[in-house]
Amino acid sequence: MKSHRPRKRFGQHFLHDATVIGRLVSAIRPLADEVLIEIGPGEGVLTGPLLEAGARITAIELDRDLAAALPERLGFPERLKVIQADVLEIDLTAVAGERVRVVGNLPYNISTPILFHLFRWRQAIVDMHFMLQKEVVDRLVAQPGSKQYGRLSVMAGFHCRMERLFSVPPEAFNPPPKVDSAIIRMRPKALDEAMLARLPALEKVVRHAFGQRRKTLRNALKGLLDEKQIESAGVDPKARAETLTLEQYLALTDQLSSQHANQPTS
Repeated sequence: MKSHRPRKRFGQHFLHDATVIGRLVSAIRPLADEVLIEIGPGEGVLTGPLLEAGARITAIELDRDLAAALPERLGFPERLKVIQADVLEIDLTAVAGERVRVVGNLPYNISTPILFHLFRWRQAIVDMHFMLQKEVVDRLVAQPGSKQYGRLSVMAGFHCRMERLFSVPPEAFNPPPKVDSAIIRMRPKALDEAMLARLPALEKVVRHAFGQRRKTLRNALKGLLDEKQIESAGVDPKARAETLTLEQYLALTDQLSSQHANQPTS
């Protein structure tokens, strides 16, 4: 079959290294008849081994040519379903059921929006295994106090437990990207309704804190929380955003929610 010419506008870099593919399949460990969603299957180099292991796959591919060619390229018509669509517009539970695993080599130019879209469906997801830009993986798994620790670290950490698996060099792809890549495993946390209700306020606090990350929290959160409220959360007002744990951000979130709850209604 004629090979597909990678399209820059879709951020296409096709994995071709057999060793990397084997390590990724081993990390995923698909079971027979298990339902997987694959985002951006490309030419199916990962899809094929997952199907051979017995998995049922719903592949979501934006590129019309790739989506059309995938069933003919791979076979397994009873276990492969291809959807030509933008994953950002997909309701995962509608296309693949209530308990799914998600895998993919995500387009690096929109990987963060895809992650936050998937977090919306986190209660239906068992786990996720992604190939991402190494810098993004570094940020996802970063700990407080490191240079990589930021808004993405905190918000992803609210939704998932994350584990960096291994790095992948540029030459494992065609065409080679200008950056190194890495594999990450993400397991959604079991969050109850009370915890999920804290999310909007948490997003606001984290956005303000890291919006001016060189400033102290006393200054970065000005207009949101005052010094006394920050102290009431058990946080030093002179601390900077990158030093706080998720638990400390949640404490600040509760202060903000308490403030709004205590405001008189007109």
